[in-house]
Amino acid sequence: MLKKMEAAAVGSAEFFARSKARLNFDVPPGLIDPNIIPRTGDEGNDRMLEIVAQEQPVRPAAVLISVVDHPQQTVLLTQRSEHLNNHAGQISFPGGKIDATDASPLEAALREAHEEVGLMREFIEPIGYLDLYGTAFGFRILPTVARVKPGFKLKINEGEVDDAFEVPLAFLMNPENHQIHSKEFRGMERSYYAMPFAEHYIWGATAGILRVLYERIYLA
Repeated sequence: MLKKMEAAAVGSAEFFARSKARLNFDVPPGLIDPNIIPRTGDEGNDRMLEIVAQEQPVRPAAVLISVVDHPQQTVLLTQRSEHLNNHAGQISFPGGKIDATDASPLEAALREAHEEVGLMREFIEPIGYLDLYGTAFGFRILPTVARVKPGFKLKINEGEVDDAFEVPLAFLMNPENHQIHSKEFRGMERSYYAMPFAEHYIWGATAGILRVLYERIYLA
């Protein structure tokens, strides 16, 4: 039986220890195999993915879940530029599509984090991949969880990102903050996670991935 762990009960060292024990760098075949539909655990999102998988090619992507190792840990998030074709204006992790020149999804996530917000690799300790996550735009997102040393200075790429900010990990990992909202998708009511924080509306794939992180680390 799964036992729920409250975020406040898991300190910095234990969080990273649990992450290292539960995650690895094995690339799931569903990242590029169109016959494998990622399962997110969100029933509404999974129904949507089944429809999208029949219509769009697989679009592999990678993001970096940067857990900043302050005394009270935070997660680095961005607000995407309003003019982008996909997910314009939304809250996201640093990341993007995996290029043919990227040696691995990890390298893609590190490259994108540097390109988007100037996060230098010397501050980043990659821990492992989280579960594959699919979106309505046909993206197959493979998140890398990483420990980030404080003291970095960001340089925002205004062509891709409007802002970068940090949110307390304890807030994001508290299931009481995991709201379920809904919207219509092709005549169906689709549910999705949302985690509003201050003036930021964290929802969709970003909130869904954070929910997966909670389930992997705080359920044991």
